[in-house]
Order: sequence, then C-alpha cells, then structure tokens
Amino acid sequence: MPDKEPVQIEIEDLAFDGKSVGHLNGKVVFCDRGLPGETVLARITRSRARYSQAAVEEIISKCTDRREPVCPHVRQCGGCTWQDLIYARQLACKQQQVVACLEHIGGLENTDVAAIRPCESEFFYRNKMEFSFHVRPDNGFNLGLHRRGRFDDIFDLTECHLQSDLSNRIVAWTREFVRSREIPVYDVRDHTGFMRFLVIREGKRTGQVLVNLVTNVGSMPFKDILVSSMCVEFPQVTTIVQNQTAKKANVAVGESEEILYGPGYIEEEMCGLRFRIMSNSFFQTNSRQAEVLYETGFELLQPVSTDRLLDLYCGTGTIGILAASKVAEVIGVELVPDAIEIARKNSALNNIGNIAFFQGHVKDVLNSDALAGQAFDAVVVDPPRAGLHPRAMKRLMRLRSDKLLYISCNPATFSRDARHIVRQEYSLHRVIPVDMFPQTKHIELAALFQRTK
Repeated sequence: MPDKEPVQIEIEDLAFDGKSVGHLNGKVVFCDRGLPGETVLARITRSRARYSQAAVEEIISKCTDRREPVCPHVRQCGGCTWQDLIYARQLACKQQQVVACLEHIGGLENTDVAAIRPCESEFFYRNKMEFSFHVRPDNGFNLGLHRRGRFDDIFDLTECHLQSDLSNRIVAWTREFVRSREIPVYDVRDHTGFMRFLVIREGKRTGQVLVNLVTNVGSMPFKDILVSSMCVEFPQVTTIVQNQTAKKANVAVGESEEILYGPGYIEEEMCGLRFRIMSNSFFQTNSRQAEVLYETGFELLQPVSTDRLLDLYCGTGTIGILAASKVAEVIGVELVPDAIEIARKNSALNNIGNIAFFQGHVKDVLNSDALAGQAFDAVVVDPPRAGLHPRAMKRLMRLRSDKLLYISCNPATFSRDARHIVRQEYSLHRVIPVDMFPQTKHIELAALFQRTK
C-alpha cells in the first residue's frame, strides 16, 4: 500500500524514461522529479514487489547541476523533463543510458560507444509541434499541451522553448480566433464539437511555415476570414490546411485534407538538398541535428560508389536520397503509401535517378519477388521505436550484407536487436549517440554492424 507520510529519498540516477531513481529500505523508487545528488521529500504513490513509484513534494537539498528552467510551464508540461539539469549533465546521462542498455538488455559489454554528439541549439530546435484543444468544465476551452502524466488534461500554452516564438504567437492567435468566433471545441468525452488540434510545421532553413487545423468532419467555420487574417498577421505562413477526422482516437491526423491556402506543403533544406513536407509527412523533428545524425551514419557506413544500398523503413526517403550520390543504387522500402509518394517526389525534386521505392511491410517486401535474389552491399534500417519486427529481422539476416547501419530512436529496442544481430555472424563495430532532443529524455544513435564471415 502507498505510504501515508512522505519520506526522504536520496536521488542516485536518472531512469531511461526520464524519472529519477533512489532507494528506500533496499527497494528501487522511481520519482517524478529530482536530480542525481539531491535529497527529496516524496510520497509513495504505488508499491510493487520490486519497485515503488513516488511523487516528490519538496526538494530538500539541490545538486550543483541543477539550473533554473527558462520555461514557465516546466512543472506542468510533460515535454522537457530535464530542463532543470545543465546540458552537459543531460548529455552524460544519455551517454550512460546507451551503455547501460547495451550491457543489460543486449548483453554486450565493452562496446565502442563514442562520445554523444551534442545539439548546437539547446532550445527552439523543433520544426513540428502539435497542440490540443480541450473543453473545460466551465464550458471554456484550452489550447496547448498535455499536463505531465495526464492524457485527459490540457493547459493553455503561453510559450514553448522548443519550437519558435512564431509558433507561440500562432497558438495564441488561433486560441483567440476560435474563442472570439465561438467555434465549438471537440469534447473527447462525448465526441461533439469541431476544433481538435493545431499542428505547426516550420522549415528551419527555408523559413516556410505550414499550419494544419485538425477538426471533426465538416467545413471550417469562418474559413475565409481565418485564412486572410492569419496570413496578414503571420506573413511567414506559406500554407494552411484542414485535416478532417471522425475517428474517436485522439490523434492529430485526418482521413481527408483540404488545402485552404498555399500549395499544401512546405520545403526544408538538408545537407544541400531540398525536401517537401506535407501535413502528415514523417520528417525528423530537428532539421539541423538530423544532418548531424545522417552524416554520423554515413561516417560509420563509409559507402562507396559501387555499393547497392537497401534503405529499410525509409519514410519519405531522406536517408536514401542523401546517400544516392555516394553509391551506385538505392532501394527504399516503406509501409505508408503517402510517404512513398512523397519520397518519389523528393527524389525527382533533387534530380535523383538511381533510387527506387517499394511500398509494404519490410518483413513482406524482403520476402517478395521484388527483392528476391538481390544482393546488397549495405543496408540502412531506421525502424520505429518498437525496433525490428522478428520476421523482418530474420529476413534481413538472410541478405548477409557486409554492412548494416542501424539508426535508432530507442536504445532499449536497439540493444535487444543488437543482441540478435551479433549472434548472426555480425560484429557491432561502433555506436555513436546523437542528441536530437535537448531538455528531453529522448536519445538517438547510429550504429554499424559488420559481417564477420
């Protein structure tokens, strides 16, 4: 049972999910706040056989690595869980967590893990943010982000230090427009109302801005006034779209889209090439640091002009398109049809002629006639957080490619997959963590496997 009285806990470490870690009576305690070296007063909220969870009520003694957060929402918001920790210590924690995952999950000790590559910009680096509308009990509404640990509560955002000041101003303007025109806000409990999400995408190098209004099904109220007024207030906005969805799932994606203004997409520059981004396209959320991530991957892979490269989970084709000038041929595989369509447009936009794309599950395409009997000198995999599907892993290993570059956004599932790969006549040559998301718990990495036989 949870303790009725708060207890003192010495914080020893930070966990992979961003929580702080201490011990009480020999049992691990995960706390919602606190930094290594601090003493906190916390109340146990959940007790299990092997661990407990606790809510910190007071920080009794602060560590020297603590700093004053710049964001006024840091105690409410679930995004920047490490904003009160100096950046150098954030990097050190992420580095240590990659090593720990490799050792404890992958069973791989003494792996060559290079120093984590920091992000040049600690703040204002995101090129995409999603903001939610939420009906309040007093019949008013909020437009902002989720409260920490709550899926059903949204606070009004005044400023976020991860995207841009322009984004903050668009949020405030949209909130006031909806309020002044009395446009109904969607209620997730009874599934009535209209406005659901506001999504803002920015080309950090091009300066182009896309505003996506995700709504219930129906025509946008005051559509013409909204478009004309927004474009006057924010001339940086180059396109506005409305995504409509009747689904009850609280996801900022529509089944249909109407372009209200502009071409319906923005463009971004990366490594000297240009990429088209639609409202629902996948694109790395930190444009500038994505360049670092991909250049790190190519540094490991060392592609040569005679290589045939297979790009799995290719999304909108960014990695394959960037690699195309370095190799003889690229084949990309991706499940989402819209992503494949955009990948083909992006390759044409950059006059890339030695790349082809196949749509379908990686596990199926690898077993299909499309790739049957083909050999590849190198393979790039950039899977979702869940890592490689077991059948995709099995069929990937059958290719017996000399080099396998694995780009991961989840060191835990990467380590699980690495454990399997090194049992299939591969060695883990090197791992290089890359910090794509300062102030947050998230960690990316690039790793190279080489075939030993």
